[in-house]
Amino acid sequence: MRIKILADSTADLTKEICEKFNIDQLPLTISMGENDYVDGVSINPQMIYDFVKQTNQLPKTSAINQMKYEETYQSILDAGYEGIIHFTISAEMSTCYNNAVAASKQFENVAVIDSRTLSTGIALLAMYASELAAKDELSVKEIAKKVEARIPFDQTSFVVDKLNYLHKGGRCSAVALLGANLLKIKPSIVVNNGKMGVDKKYFGNLDKVLIKYIQDTLQKYNTPDLTRIFVTHTEMDKQIVDKVVDYIKQNTQ
Repeated sequence: MRIKILADSTADLTKEICEKFNIDQLPLTISMGENDYVDGVSINPQMIYDFVKQTNQLPKTSAINQMKYEETYQSILDAGYEGIIHFTISAEMSTCYNNAVAASKQFENVAVIDSRTLSTGIALLAMYASELAAKDELSVKEIAKKVEARIPFDQTSFVVDKLNYLHKGGRCSAVALLGANLLKIKPSIVVNNGKMGVDKKYFGNLDKVLIKYIQDTLQKYNTPDLTRIFVTHTEMDKQIVDKVVDYIKQNTQ
């Protein structure tokens, strides 16, 4: 491939997928207490969960600075690539995009794309760009234009099982937290115009809620691209994950 696809670690891509699609991930910094860690390199999700349980505090993330982006772009071009397409988390959620754009101005063939989303919503865009780049037929600008046309249709949402983390982050009051736990309220969060907001509120046990959430999502977005489907989660009972995967397979033929 003449063009390198680059994404910040907020894309949550596995090592295997990165290797298969020739995607590089640039890690953000995660601070826990007085210690800084490199996302996906010197820290894993379990370490974050343990830190929250032990300290009752949330870790903090630091956006990648302009200098780091410049160094990364230069090293990729020095390796022989003719251009770079770089995906960042939504500009409304982080300064990564603005820093990357500032860095890209030092180079002629670097396109920075504001995904307007997060996590595997970014991953879907990056993998699509990789498939286009692999054909060696389109320029950086042409690929970027095709990818950007897909962004409005890149649906990203998720269900929150417990509101503890939202409470710790100041997005949920103690009263709301208590009420949600008592009533087993599980809100779905959807990304619109680059921002996260509450969509539907579900009630009940998580396994049943997730199936209902999937039903609602498939009904609302009823012409999905079934090329690939991500089931993305944090700590989760394997039986629930398997149930979700089986349901999706049976209802997306």
